[in-house]
Amino acid sequence: MRMNVAARRIPKPKPQPSRPALTRRARKTPTNLSLRVDLVQRAKALDLNLSEVVERALEKAIVEVEQARWLAENEEAIKQYNAFVEEHGYFGEEFREF
Repeated sequence: MRMNVAARRIPKPKPQPSRPALTRRARKTPTNLSLRVDLVQRAKALDLNLSEVVERALEKAIVEVEQARWLAENEEAIKQYNAFVEEHGYFGEEFREF
């Protein structure tokens, strides 16, 4: 099975427990953030929990950067694996029935 470096697709993480359950268990630290006034006002008008919104966005950004970093660090190995498969085929390919 060839790996596709160009597409840079990584399986989505396994479903996590509901956010409230994680929030109750997670240790939190006070942090000062600078946010646009208009966005904060709109969020408050919609009764959004700013801490929760920022936390989710930060989690998503971290996962994206970690995935990109992993792909960059392993790009050469993926290319070598794909070249090996092109030359020698898949392991156990002679036993495949599909």
